Amino acid sequence: MKEKITSGQNKRVKQWRALTSKKGRKATQSYLLEGWHLVQEALKAQLPLTAIMGTAEQLDAHTASFPANVDVFELTDSIAKTLGDTSTPQGIFATAPMPDDTAVDPATATGTWLFLDQVQDPGNIGTMVRTADAAGLTGVVLGQGSASRFLPKVLRSMQGSQFHIQLVEGDLHEWITAFTQRQLPVYGTNLDPQAKDYRDIDALQAGAIVMGNEGNGMAPDLQQLTTRNLYIPIKGQAESLNVAVAAGIVMFRLVG
Repeated sequence: MKEKITSGQNKRVKQWRALTSKKGRKATQSYLLEGWHLVQEALKAQLPLTAIMGTAEQLDAHTASFPANVDVFELTDSIAKTLGDTSTPQGIFATAPMPDDTAVDPATATGTWLFLDQVQDPGNIGTMVRTADAAGLTGVVLGQGSASRFLPKVLRSMQGSQFHIQLVEGDLHEWITAFTQRQLPVYGTNLDPQAKDYRDIDALQAGAIVMGNEGNGMAPDLQQLTTRNLYIPIKGQAESLNVAVAAGIVMFRLVG
């Protein structure tokens, strides 16, 4: 079914605009994807999209890729511009149901994971999710205090990798404890007297790596829960590494 919408006051348009806010997403239990790359990656992953919206030009270009059971809405250029979060929106969007985080149980989760503790920069989150995807990790857990994975900037910066691996929001105290109780190693990243050079650790077949807040590092209480904390030796005079760069180094070294 394709419906043409010409009024910016249309009820559906108002609901789509509201998806940029946490309140709006909670009300409809859905979120907004912007741009053909994200919509295409969602379709490839067979995500159950609830609607696809776009200008006539964009719909004509991509209709052949749409599943038969999804509702399609044609928008005017002016309406499309009000939905976009970017300065020059492409003019194509989709809505997807918010996933159920409780479907992934830390007590039974397997594989290798990246845990993010209060990481707030959308670009850093996106880079780490893409790197986790590239390094072959099973999934990423965004701990409390981290930016929402449904924020438009986070969604764009993940570039579709969120559809290739498991991505959940959860309590890292629970996740770390659940892993260590099963003798699955959880390595924090923090420079303390007991920390070990990341190059001296055996590759992970299952377990987790924790990356902390950009300015403050890992929360002290989480540092006490890990199997061991690791550090990356710095040879030059820089005080520290960007959290996403550090995560990439450790992930590619430790994931077997």
